[in-house]
Amino acid sequence: MSNEAPVYGGQALLEGVMFGGKEHTVTAIRRNDDSIEYYYAKKPKKPLFQKLKKIPFLRGVIALIESSGLGAKHLQFSSDRYDINPGEEDENEPETSKLQMILGVAVVGVISFLFGKFVFTLVPVFIAELFSPWISGKFPQIFLETLFKLILLLGYLYIVSMTPIIKRVFQYHGAEHKVINCYESGLELTVENVQKQSRLHYRCGSSFILFTVIIGMFVYFFFPTDPLWLRVVIRILLIPVVLGISFEVLQATNAVRGIPVLKYLGYPGLWLQLLTTKEPKDEMVEVAIASFKKLHEVEKNPELAMELHHD
Repeated sequence: MSNEAPVYGGQALLEGVMFGGKEHTVTAIRRNDDSIEYYYAKKPKKPLFQKLKKIPFLRGVIALIESSGLGAKHLQFSSDRYDINPGEEDENEPETSKLQMILGVAVVGVISFLFGKFVFTLVPVFIAELFSPWISGKFPQIFLETLFKLILLLGYLYIVSMTPIIKRVFQYHGAEHKVINCYESGLELTVENVQKQSRLHYRCGSSFILFTVIIGMFVYFFFPTDPLWLRVVIRILLIPVVLGISFEVLQATNAVRGIPVLKYLGYPGLWLQLLTTKEPKDEMVEVAIASFKKLHEVEKNPELAMELHHD
């Protein structure tokens, strides 16, 4: 592929896949009657955000906030419809929470992301502090904190991957990666070609999550760990810093993935994807291909978006 070719990202959903380009996002989901249904959302164009996204280290935080809000819309569409027979959507309409009524789905998605990040960041701090009578000192405590963070991450992913519904989401995650790998290889998007591709990808959000753990450890070395209250405050204040640096590292590992030695920098993230992706079935790949192709159709003719489900 040319370096100037558009870059696409995606997100696995309940019985479907979302793909997004520079301006548009499209979801395809498999319905109970085996049909494929689509949802469209245009990427927000806020002038301030567009300017901030041009600033290194800050652009990653902005991109994450945007993707969390936008992804929440697509996830709600899939969760509202994937297990309901076509035509029965209205009578099975789920109750909207008061928080969603007040703030909207996108804002709730951002809040959920930030809350999860706070929990993931702070819980290991308190666990590591429990071991301070035996393992004390700045560097040992930071290593211990990072170890517990890794255990929490891997344990959580392993447990949720054992549930049938999440296992299928992880299969769609694999289908999403395979489609992007096939596209970036310049091959025709057929089920056969896509299934031959790797289910791992350097730009995956799973890799990003692991990088936040590793990068966070090195950033924390520059700050005190005592007393505990100060450590907690510092961890909270450093969340956007760690996110910003991790985003740049993710982009860098993707840029050098074709260089023999430097390609190994992204391997830890790829190893984590062995947990967050599963080999998809052919019918799952069909949905992912349909989503990607529909996105291309919308990019060529934006008016087609009005024919899809949208807000």
